[in-house]
Amino acid sequence: RMVAAVLAGLSLLSLLTCGYLAWGNRRGGAGEAPGNLLGEEPAAGVPRSQPHIIFILADDQGFRDVGYHGSEIRTPTLDKLAAEGVKLENYYVQPMCTPSRSQLITGKYQIQTGLQHSIIRPTQPNCLPLDNVTLPQKLKEVGYSTHMVGKWHLGFYRRECMPTQRGFDSFFGSLLGSGDYYTHFKCDSPGICGYDLYENDNAAWDHDNGIYSTQMYTQKVQQILASHNPRKPIFLYIAYQAVHSPLQAPGRYFEHYRSINNINRRRYAAMLACLDEAINNVTLALRRYGYYENSIIIYSSDNGGQPMAGGSNWPLRGSKGTYWEGGIRAVGFVHSPLLKNKGSVCKELVHITDWFPTLITLAEGQIDEDIQLDGYDVWETISEGRRSPRVDILHNIDPIYTKAKNGSWAAGYGIWNTAIQSAIRVNHWKLLTGNPGYSDWVPPQAFSNAGPNRWHNERVSWSAGKTVWLFNITADPYERVDLSARHPEVVKQLLRRLSQFNKTAVPVRYPPKDPRSNPKLNGGVWGPWFKEDEKKKKSDKSKGANKQKKMKKKKK
Repeated sequence: RMVAAVLAGLSLLSLLTCGYLAWGNRRGGAGEAPGNLLGEEPAAGVPRSQPHIIFILADDQGFRDVGYHGSEIRTPTLDKLAAEGVKLENYYVQPMCTPSRSQLITGKYQIQTGLQHSIIRPTQPNCLPLDNVTLPQKLKEVGYSTHMVGKWHLGFYRRECMPTQRGFDSFFGSLLGSGDYYTHFKCDSPGICGYDLYENDNAAWDHDNGIYSTQMYTQKVQQILASHNPRKPIFLYIAYQAVHSPLQAPGRYFEHYRSINNINRRRYAAMLACLDEAINNVTLALRRYGYYENSIIIYSSDNGGQPMAGGSNWPLRGSKGTYWEGGIRAVGFVHSPLLKNKGSVCKELVHITDWFPTLITLAEGQIDEDIQLDGYDVWETISEGRRSPRVDILHNIDPIYTKAKNGSWAAGYGIWNTAIQSAIRVNHWKLLTGNPGYSDWVPPQAFSNAGPNRWHNERVSWSAGKTVWLFNITADPYERVDLSARHPEVVKQLLRRLSQFNKTAVPVRYPPKDPRSNPKLNGGVWGPWFKEDEKKKKSDKSKGANKQKKMKKKKK
């Protein structure tokens, strides 16, 4: 018995390290436990119609930055999972962190939540509006245990905005958009700095052991899986910080990338190698603890890569933060024993909002009729190869982004003001208006020198007054041939569709900084600062004072 206990202890310790364990060994492999202590699947006949849902969201991974898209960066885990599952090769997200995360968790476009502009900044009194039902809340309704590990970035100025108040049973991770991978500190501006690692609703000082966040988050996932009963459905949302800047990685992951001269690309490659290994260990834990056979693993990047920070979207145009394909067309795949068409490629249109209705339906949940969703149930599209119910995507309408100087209603045929930044996809056609942002193609040669070299970049020069672009994305996925002058009727049709969407838009939520957000006023920690009670007390006091004044006047 003592020997068995020691072996079990050693097995758990080996699992909680981030070493690269052997793929797919159900028993007897590196770190495996003896017998059925840890590794057996649930007995046959046990009801398990509700699948375990594992959603893995990478941060700032470029379209090219996966082995099966031709990258020089090795990603054996992602390649294997995708090859055995379904690769999503017409899959879209949003160009930045907060928008993608908000649309994943609500199934709604940004115009429905007021988050059309930029991201939620740490000092802003802003968060995903509280009247929006979230994916974990819907899954909890049908018996799921819900856990989040990693980056939140949907606001935290009030306690009601925290992950544990938005449907997650537990939360371990960061609230902000970025931070140091080891110390978990983040400076928003000079002198405005704080600690950003949380366990549920409190700063996780006890976990501040200088562990690299990718490895730390993986260990937490393994602990959750080890302690949960695999006979009960679990939703695990793993939002890794990697490969977002700052570009940091443990030294051993640089081993295969010494030949990359560009320092940012080299660091980025090491970060992605560690992320790939981490996902391998998550998959092994799913097998070890009896979840895998009834699981659905979804992998997605939250937006395109940032070339200046080592990411590559080649051969797509543009980068993170833009509505060119390089900003919004993402690496994505589904891996699951429950898929019917394993080892296939899905070229049907899929958007990040689609996961909300798809996963709720798979979980045997109900979608309220009064919820106006923008997402579609695409499980049959992915699993069986059927046509997608989606025919369009509103990439966004941002009414407060810097206006294009030469944009006008006239340029939009009186239908749309082309000074406004917007983008829409309808069937094969994609339309952009306003200020399109960074629009270069950045080929692999651009990373051949020690620093970023724009001499290798490809550019298209257009007339200074241009504010409308039209592309046939199916025929021209790299956005090289603008067809707006050739097909004015198509332009008008898409502008009308934009106008229709815009009529349903809510006002933009982008408040100014609140000085009370300074971590110095909150024990050195980034966290909720807005006190509803204080505001009520102040208003109650003022009301009371006004009543007393009125009473005095009456007496006089």
